[in-house]
Amino acid sequence: MAGNQFMFTTGIENSYPTISLPDGSTKRVDEMEKTNHYTLWSLDFQLVKEMGIEFLRYGPPYYSTHTGPGHYNWSFTDTTFQRLKELHITPIIDLCHFGVPDWMGNFQNPEFPYWFAEYAGAFAHRFPSLKLYTPINEIFITALFSAQYGWWNERLQSDAAFVNALKLISKANVMAMQAILKIQPQATFIQSESAEYFHATDPAAVPQARFLNQKRFLSLDLTYGYPLNVTMYEYLLQNGMTKAEYQWFAQNQVKARCVMGNDYYVTNEHLVHPDGSTQASGEIFGYYVITRQYYKRYKLPIMHTETNIRMPASKEWLLKQWANVHRLKHDGIPIIGFTWYSLLHQVDWDSALRNDDGRVNELGLYDLERQQMPVGAAYQQLIKSWKDIIAEESYGLVFHNW
Repeated sequence: MAGNQFMFTTGIENSYPTISLPDGSTKRVDEMEKTNHYTLWSLDFQLVKEMGIEFLRYGPPYYSTHTGPGHYNWSFTDTTFQRLKELHITPIIDLCHFGVPDWMGNFQNPEFPYWFAEYAGAFAHRFPSLKLYTPINEIFITALFSAQYGWWNERLQSDAAFVNALKLISKANVMAMQAILKIQPQATFIQSESAEYFHATDPAAVPQARFLNQKRFLSLDLTYGYPLNVTMYEYLLQNGMTKAEYQWFAQNQVKARCVMGNDYYVTNEHLVHPDGSTQASGEIFGYYVITRQYYKRYKLPIMHTETNIRMPASKEWLLKQWANVHRLKHDGIPIIGFTWYSLLHQVDWDSALRNDDGRVNELGLYDLERQQMPVGAAYQQLIKSWKDIIAEESYGLVFHNW
């Protein structure tokens, strides 16, 4: 299939950060294991097909696939990607989702960009016909949760650790794109990044809110080689980035092959208080307003790459998000896809994966028994109703099934 197709998608959650346990030990959280995908992957793909979904955010578990420098275990990946091909489901390949292999350490490792680019190139060489990639999922959130909040992986809490993680993850993202393009020159990179906004609760909080509303762009600024303002440039330099490291991004960006994916949840907007603290605000601006801010900055085609909300509000939230997407398209913004994330209920995201409680979060199109949820039926009908109509407008992007 070729054409100017609007991409209705879902995803199979493949987060795998390392967390601390109460006894001081550490553990790898693997959402594909928690949702039993390793056993039921064939059924999961069949559910995607039955939904009428032709594109799937999906990737191999990086930590168990890249077994050492230059060494890979492709057994699970070969089997699952062959089945996707047989079902004519095109993967948007999610190469790194919140964690790295044990042998690599964490996101403070200066060798990470080189090893990850090697892995991306090896994947592209093994599957040369695939063209849609998300090299690293939610770079900003990965760096924030790992190196500033102290929740995952290196579990550090400083601006210096955050900036170090941010620059290394962003560099890895760019180097992975370059490695893939050497093998598949027609590759398109659909970045999935959290679309954030910070609201000042008081005039005294305005400077901090302004700072945070610039900081939220840093991962995409570096990836796309976007020139920083003085405040953000000084922030990076003061916290360990060198001028040469910053200039590297301007010299190596591959923006021409990129789609800016925006993830939006009810938790993405925040209140900023005069003391600098923040809290969730709930939906104030919504996806439409915030995504226009990102589009105005980068002038790239966009995609709604993640959203969900817990039952019983999920059907209403689906329709609200779709209304935002449709309005953006109607207003001439080049939006090329929409994603309910994920296919299945998730586990322990109520604690941002920090607690290994096995608590099921009712967010999916299907439950963990693989029974369709009301939001699944609603999304299936939405796709059926809108698929042909929404594809009528062309933005010059052509996607091919493999």
